[in-house]
Amino acid sequence: MAVSGFEGFEKRLELQFFGDDPLENMGLRLIDFESLEQVLHIVNCTVVSAVGNHFFDAYVLSESSLFVYPNKIVIKTCGTTQLLKSVRPLIHFADKLNLTLCECRYTRGSFIFPKSQPFPHTNFKEEVIYIEENLPNNLVYRKAAVMPSKNPSCSWHVFTAVDQNHHRRRSLNSDVTFEVCMTELDRHLARRFFKKTGDCKTGDLAGKEMTELTGIDDINPSAFICDFAFDPCGYSMNGIDDDRYSTIHVTPEDGYSYASFECVGSVYDDNINIVETLKKAVQVFKPATVSISTTSNRREVWTKVARAMEPLGLKCRTFAMDEFPAAGFVVFQTFTAASR
Repeated sequence: MAVSGFEGFEKRLELQFFGDDPLENMGLRLIDFESLEQVLHIVNCTVVSAVGNHFFDAYVLSESSLFVYPNKIVIKTCGTTQLLKSVRPLIHFADKLNLTLCECRYTRGSFIFPKSQPFPHTNFKEEVIYIEENLPNNLVYRKAAVMPSKNPSCSWHVFTAVDQNHHRRRSLNSDVTFEVCMTELDRHLARRFFKKTGDCKTGDLAGKEMTELTGIDDINPSAFICDFAFDPCGYSMNGIDDDRYSTIHVTPEDGYSYASFECVGSVYDDNINIVETLKKAVQVFKPATVSISTTSNRREVWTKVARAMEPLGLKCRTFAMDEFPAAGFVVFQTFTAASR
């Protein structure tokens, strides 16, 4: 294990807002690019590529991704970014549009290099204190928990907060969010995320090549992909498919190789589709260890996750379930390759 390298594990923040929107339901999408850049500057990252459709805008960042819907922002950043410093300015810009925060969700895995993380990400307790100090008082239902696994260096951190009205309406939400973290990637496959020596292609062009070469474009063939390759290595992509996003980020360096895949589905989706999507995503990297967090209002969705991993020779080692205000059930499962 390297003494210190690039931190692949992301921090993820989701903020939901409500309010009257007189401008054809554009909501948060009306926050101008300059304001978004200000927020990202505070966090310590920049936009490298962007795409939008009728439903939302998706930005590939120098450190992961940002998704802006009319009533929701999802921002995910890796490395030594200070993601939680975005909470206050994002609430401020939403307030200018007469939108009020009603729900907050923060999740992350266990950092590979925790000592390299800056404030407020030095530890989970510090993160929770910081979020709570920056949330408005109307978010009265709050919960923080660390979901453990057999491996002490692999746990899932969750904080959620919600106001009274939206806490009651939670059961109406049919979304399922899958957050997949993969480590010890197959070395041969990880090499595909390195630019060749002397390759002068732009990040967009090199990213497109990596997407096709690795089979990432086959995970969800109906998604439009916005991709980017970094110098000398690393890769990010956002997929947009109607009102749903998917995203992949890869840190391929040996010793601390890491890849993440996140997608949003519905509890009403065809079971086969969910299983196939997860299977295809993990197959791209053939990792030795995988952790998957599933967030949804239905307990049973997690069974599809185990079904997707079994044919890949990944055995479920640990299982944890907890219930959170706003989020519903969060199930955290870890898998290891039987053959490695």
